[in-house]
Amino acid sequence: MDDIPARLADPETRRALQLDALSAILPMDRRDRLAQILTDDDVETLKHLAREGMGENSLRALASDLAYLEAWAQAATAAPLPWPAPEGLALKFVAHHLWDPAKREVEAAHGMPAEVTATLTAIGALRVDGPHAPSTVKRRLASWSTLHRWRGLEGPFAAPMLRAAIRLAVRAAARPRRRKSKRAVTRDILDRLLAACRGDRLADCRDSALLLIAFGSGGRRRSEIARLRVEQFSDEAPVSLDPSDPSSAPLPCMAIALGRTKTAGADDDSRVLLVGPPVEALRTWLERADIARGPIFRAIDQWEGMEERALTPQAVNLIVKRRCLQAGLDPAQFSAHGLRSGYLTEAARSGVSLPEAMQQSQHRSVQQAASYYNDAERRQGKAARLTL
Repeated sequence: MDDIPARLADPETRRALQLDALSAILPMDRRDRLAQILTDDDVETLKHLAREGMGENSLRALASDLAYLEAWAQAATAAPLPWPAPEGLALKFVAHHLWDPAKREVEAAHGMPAEVTATLTAIGALRVDGPHAPSTVKRRLASWSTLHRWRGLEGPFAAPMLRAAIRLAVRAAARPRRRKSKRAVTRDILDRLLAACRGDRLADCRDSALLLIAFGSGGRRRSEIARLRVEQFSDEAPVSLDPSDPSSAPLPCMAIALGRTKTAGADDDSRVLLVGPPVEALRTWLERADIARGPIFRAIDQWEGMEERALTPQAVNLIVKRRCLQAGLDPAQFSAHGLRSGYLTEAARSGVSLPEAMQQSQHRSVQQAASYYNDAERRQGKAARLTL
């Protein structure tokens, strides 16, 4: 029989067992690698954040960023990540990750040193060839800063020199911002995806409901769709097909209590409405799948067996891509986020006011939401047609 106390004396094994307590949140297929990289204090910090109710996606991203920071610090300085981090180390992180490829061609020492790159690549921590995206670097610095605050420490992240270095490095990188989905899933695209779901299999019924709810509820994020539960839905009084004509045909209506989202806390009273086809598709799915409580969208195996656990956000994205392929579309052009951008694009095309669309999409940033409206208006305008 194994000597359990002896096994627990091994730090890596002990951390792996402690990470099991976070199995519902962290990617357990990476548990052993995380146990190798993270320190005991890191694991305790993550467990504390989980107890405090940090959102699953936020905690997952924080764990990933922390593991990368620890791996980078070890490779770049031959020492664990220090707490608090000195300003010089944060500046080194920026210099290693945001650099100018043109300057690298004439100055080999510019950017991340080759030996650091080789070490991070060998352990699977580094997957890009070239400078990082500015958004990735900013997110990891923000995670680093958040972890300082949770440990009750002052970090260097508000230092003027660090902020200036980031600003100059981003300007030098000159990388255009990429959209999360190259193309928006507008109404015409949605109709093609729904047509691909017209089958008798259980997955066809599920995917049809998933797509209609994700789009019709304002373009919900994939994480929000994945964790939807029956308890979040409530029946509302039917509404008229034509709001200006109360005698027009009635449509079924339901409300979704969103709870915690990327921009709202668990205590926020955020609700959006579903009207018509999404409600009908949801009711059909719940009846066919015999779901009365718990997760709405669940994994289905090849024998039509349905699991109790909810789909992961990644699975939602794969469903969109699989249906794109079946509909004769290029899956590389679309992702689950295309449902979110597509909703706002379609709202702009249909003459829905921006404030009304934002109430449904729950966008907090007018600038972000308005960008989809601006794109739709430019496509319909004359400015780009002066050569015709």
